[in-house]
Amino acid sequence: MDRSGVSRRALGTLALGGAALGLSACEGPGETDLTPKGRQFPKDFVWGVATAAFQTEGSQTADGRGPSIWDVFERVPGHVKNGDTAADATDSYRRYQDDVDLIAGASLSAYRFSMSWSRILPTGAGAVNAAGLDHYSRLVDALLAKGITPYATLFHWDLPQGLQDKGGWANRDTAQRLADYARAVVERLGDRLKNYIILNEAAVHTVFGHVLGDHAPGLKDAALLGPVTHHMNLGQGLAIQALRAARSDLSVGTTMALQPCRPAGGPLAFWNRLASDGLDEIWNLAWLDPLFKGTYPKAMEEPLKGVVRDGDLKTTRQPVDFLGVNYYAPAYVRLDLSAPSKIAAAAAPNSAEQDAFGRHIDPSGLFEVLDRVRREYGAPKMLVTENGCSDPFSSGPAILDDTFRIKYLRRHLEAVLAAREAGCDVRGYFEWTLIDNFEWDLGYTSKFGITTMEAASGRRIPKASYGWFKALAQTGTLPSSP
Repeated sequence: MDRSGVSRRALGTLALGGAALGLSACEGPGETDLTPKGRQFPKDFVWGVATAAFQTEGSQTADGRGPSIWDVFERVPGHVKNGDTAADATDSYRRYQDDVDLIAGASLSAYRFSMSWSRILPTGAGAVNAAGLDHYSRLVDALLAKGITPYATLFHWDLPQGLQDKGGWANRDTAQRLADYARAVVERLGDRLKNYIILNEAAVHTVFGHVLGDHAPGLKDAALLGPVTHHMNLGQGLAIQALRAARSDLSVGTTMALQPCRPAGGPLAFWNRLASDGLDEIWNLAWLDPLFKGTYPKAMEEPLKGVVRDGDLKTTRQPVDFLGVNYYAPAYVRLDLSAPSKIAAAAAPNSAEQDAFGRHIDPSGLFEVLDRVRREYGAPKMLVTENGCSDPFSSGPAILDDTFRIKYLRRHLEAVLAAREAGCDVRGYFEWTLIDNFEWDLGYTSKFGITTMEAASGRRIPKASYGWFKALAQTGTLPSSP
C-alpha cells in the first residue's frame, strides 16, 4: 500500500539536481465532482483485492525463508509504531485457505498478492528454496479451484537482507538478481500463474526507504536517489525479458504509485509550480518514462550521472500488457529555497476533506492520473491495483460499520467510470485490502481491510464494506449512494 503521504512529508532531502522548470506536467483540474454518465461496469471487469507478503504472511522463519530488509528494520526500536512486528501478521502463510474463502465469498474474480523473494531465494540469489515455491504453488492452486485469477507481485519492498548486505538496489547486480528470481518463479508456476506484476510502488521504496529513511532499509542518503531508481527500472526490464523468454502466454505488467503533484496556492503559487513539477518528475515520470519511452526526465539528469550505461534504456523500455495504478491522494508542494532540492511539502487546501493520514481525499486525482497515462503514454491497458482508506489510527478494534470506507470506494469508482468514459482502458479494480494487516511503520494502528481479524483466534470478521463490495462485484452496478 502506498501510505507515503508525500504531501505531508519533509521533501527537502530529495536531491533533484536541476529541478525541472516546465509548467504543464503537474497541472491538474483540482477537485471536481466526477459524475459518470453511467453506473455499469462491463461484465469482464476485474474485481479483486490486494495484499502484500510481509504485511500478511507471518511465519517469518518457516520452511527456509531468509530474512528481508523489513525483518531487520522492524526490530530496531522506534522504527515501527508501538514496537509492532509482522512476525504473525494475519497468519496468511498458514491460513491462506481462509483468505481464499473470503475472496470467493465476496464474489471477487481476482487476488493480487505478493511473493516473498527471500522465501524463494533465502539470500536473494543462489539455490532456489523449493519449500518457498511450494507455498505459492498451493496458494495458486487454491485460488484457481475457486475460479479466482491470481496476480502475483514479485517485489513489494521486502528485499532479501542478503542482497542488501551487498548494497541492495544501489548495487547494479541486484537488477540481475530480480531477473533470476522472476525466472525461478515462472519456471515452477508459469503453467498456472499467468499474471505478473514486477515492482510495487518503486517510487515509495526508493524515496522512503533510501532517502528519507522511514521505511526499510532505513537509509537517509539523497545520493542514492539516482542509483536506486535506475537499478529498479533496469531490474524491471530484465525481469520482464526473463518472463517473456520463459513463456509466451503470460500477462506481464508493473504497478506504480501515481499521484498528481499540485502547487500550494497563495501568492507564491507560480513559484510553487516549479517545485511541484520537480516532484512530479522524480515521483511519476522517473518510472513512467523509462518504461514507455526509454528516457528519463530532466530532474533525474544529475542524480543519474555515471549510473546509466549504454543500452540500459533499451532494457527499461519493455512492452507491458498492463500498467497497475495505485492511487490514494494528490501531493501538495511548495518552493523552499532553504532545502537542497528547493522542494517542501505543503498542506492541502483548507476546505479539503482528509483521510486518516491527513491526505486530501480527492477522487478527481485518480481520474487525473489515469487520463494522463492515456494521453501521454499511448493509452495502455490499466488496472487500478490499489485504492482504499484506513480507519482513524488506533490500537483498538476496527470499525465494522465502515460506511466511511464505502463512501470512499464509491467515489473513487465513480472516477474510474468517468475515466473509462473519457477513453481510458481501465480493466479492473483491486481494493486495498482484504484484512487489516501490518501497515509498515504504523504497525497495526492503521486498518485498511474490508475484514478484520480477531487477534486471539485469527478468525476473519467481515465489515460492512465487505458486503457492499460483494454486491458490486456480483452486479457490476455502482450504487449512487452508500
